[in-house]
Amino acid sequence: QVALVESGGGLVQAGGSLRLSCAASGSSGYTFSRCNVGWFRQAPGQEREFVAAISRSGGNRIVSDSVKGRFTISRDNAKNTVNLQMDGLKPDDTAVYYCAAKSVILTVPPGVHSESYDSWGQGTQVTVSS
Repeated sequence: QVALVESGGGLVQAGGSLRLSCAASGSSGYTFSRCNVGWFRQAPGQEREFVAAISRSGGNRIVSDSVKGRFTISRDNAKNTVNLQMDGLKPDDTAVYYCAAKSVILTVPPGVHSESYDSWGQGTQVTVSS
């Protein structure tokens, strides 16, 4: 497993932008470049929802329909980070955002289900005001 730390959440007005980062801490950085990484979010009273995912090489990216065209996922394996650029934020995007990771062999595509990952961060709150 990998120790993950999210950052970059906060309060923003509708139409604004935020950039979330997911970093592997300590010795976990050694294996982070071998991980597929996903972002999920959970709003109060709702189930956890897939947002975006990226393969270990960065060559395969998936974005949910609800954020397509507004959110972009990227990674920098030299820095052991995965970023989620969120533009055009809406009040419906308000949630706690979690990053998740799983070490995989090179050809495994990133998953869109929680069960595809075995390491999770503590989450970062994103609040979008109308």
